[in-house]
Amino acid sequence: MIKPFKSDLHVHTVLSPCAEVEMIPPLIVEYALDLGINLIAITDHNASANIEAVQKAARNTPLHVLPGMELQTREEVHTLCLFDTLEQIMLLQKLVSETLPPIKNDAEHFGEQFVVDETGEFIRREEQLLLVSSSLSLNDAWKVVTSLGGLFIPAHVNRKAFGLLESLGIVPTDIQLEALEISKHINPSEAVIQFPQIKGYPLIQDGDVHRLDEFNGKMTLYLEKPTIEEIRMAIHNTNNRLISFS
Repeated sequence: MIKPFKSDLHVHTVLSPCAEVEMIPPLIVEYALDLGINLIAITDHNASANIEAVQKAARNTPLHVLPGMELQTREEVHTLCLFDTLEQIMLLQKLVSETLPPIKNDAEHFGEQFVVDETGEFIRREEQLLLVSSSLSLNDAWKVVTSLGGLFIPAHVNRKAFGLLESLGIVPTDIQLEALEISKHINPSEAVIQFPQIKGYPLIQDGDVHRLDEFNGKMTLYLEKPTIEEIRMAIHNTNNRLISFS
């Protein structure tokens, strides 16, 4: 049976240095549920160490938590990499960690990068600076993510900072992009008018949540279950799966 999943597929935790300290697993879960959101993806910058903690915090609740990452490519384009399993994201993480420049985080300048447990308790600091570009190109990243069975979506393409259109000026046609993400500050119909390069591409809309009040919840996915394949069908409006925006 197809059910509505009020969704935000772009959520950061305290592992992302630009996220607020309130972005810990129990508060993420509580706030999402208070807004009626029942599907999120955890997408920290070039990192995945807090995903399992959020999944554990969401156990025995209606909230489904997908593993993800906001990967910054060589072109300084932010991309959402979404998966079904922790095993898939760990394979991507291994490659991303190998392709990040060996720069230590300066917490005073960039912000802390905390790995926490499901209660939000401190485990360790991530010493590798995460707010940098991988040496993976956009094309490389797309190939890797899709080969692992994931969904690869350029993030907030309408934004000047790390957006696809600002960085490249176009949507590349040599990559079979299944969708593009727009920010919550513009509706899909306005986005297509303002950015004609994205016409014809399916759009998703998320909050790019760095603090709790940035949760969006404007996007509802109609799925049988919260999986990447079901989301893919909704993106392409097949088998009665679809996306709506409020």
